[in-house]
Amino acid sequence: MNRADVEIFGGGIFGLSIAYCCARRGAQVRVIEKRRIGAGASGGLLGAMTPHVPDAWNEKKQFQFDSLTMAAEWWGEAARISGVSPRYRRCGRLQPIHDQRAMILAKERRTAAHIHWSAQAEWQIIEAKGDWVPLSRTGYVIHDTLSASLNPSLALKCLATAVRQLGGVIDETRTKGHGADLTLHATGYEGLEELGQILNSDIGRGETGQVAMLKFDSPYTTQIFADGIHVVPHEGGRVAVGSTSQKRRLDHELAAWALDDLIQRAKDKIPVLRDAPMIECWTGTRPRAASRAPLLGPYPGRPGHFIANGGFKIGLGLAPLVGEVMADLTLASINRIPDEFSPQRVAERYRDSRHRQSITRY
Repeated sequence: MNRADVEIFGGGIFGLSIAYCCARRGAQVRVIEKRRIGAGASGGLLGAMTPHVPDAWNEKKQFQFDSLTMAAEWWGEAARISGVSPRYRRCGRLQPIHDQRAMILAKERRTAAHIHWSAQAEWQIIEAKGDWVPLSRTGYVIHDTLSASLNPSLALKCLATAVRQLGGVIDETRTKGHGADLTLHATGYEGLEELGQILNSDIGRGETGQVAMLKFDSPYTTQIFADGIHVVPHEGGRVAVGSTSQKRRLDHELAAWALDDLIQRAKDKIPVLRDAPMIECWTGTRPRAASRAPLLGPYPGRPGHFIANGGFKIGLGLAPLVGEVMADLTLASINRIPDEFSPQRVAERYRDSRHRQSITRY
């Protein structure tokens, strides 16, 4: 097989978004996936693409905002090339306001959104009216107009098909590449934990997550986020509910309990779902970087190698801009990535943290 310009290990949302962006720029791209496309955290059911709160603004929030606002056009072009719709829609999101302190904070964030989101999105405070609202003790909810959703499996299919249409190759059930000028690692929690061992740093780990899909026929499209639970309507009379987050792996019995608890909590917050049966569920392990930010940049100590990992819970929303900036970096040596995303910087920070903890302990 011919040598590629860029070889990407990992067929999740980061790996495929980068492959797509590189292929659009004319690079010869090969994706190596040891299982199947979407076998990891990217193949879940939730499909939420939501922003961080708009106050205490920083580079990470700006990066996420830029990615969310470019998503409609970016996914639209990928759908045009592939012929596969990811079912992207900018649907907005509702969150309950439970007390006066939360109301004050919501108003502060409304002002911050006006500054940082400009005219591209709003952070509104509205009355909690109708069936499709979370229970709110004040009678008011936050409505942000930036949140969006898509179908994760169709989004991955869209990108994989687009890569092939642009001349790229996707090899599934493979662990070894064929050689390339540049190599990128987007291998999820396994790659994150391997990197930590190589760098002797608590750089990140895998965390178990679960999502339930409920059968619920309704005209609603707006997402709900209530007390840590995401509720995301999808086409075909389905509503995704997620997600749990456990720092340790769960056995079958505990996983079943956690899923039942998740569903019950969602129904308690949104009574209209009380009779909705579960029709599908997903359990997987997501890559959580210690910094809670994605790790993007050169692979420490490996010239010609790069990392894109740690999209914990926000990978779908970050994918458009992650793809573009990593294509810039690998193909043109243009670095538009925030310093706090640097794998080397994060490794050094958490290596120092581990050292301080060992001194304190002993």
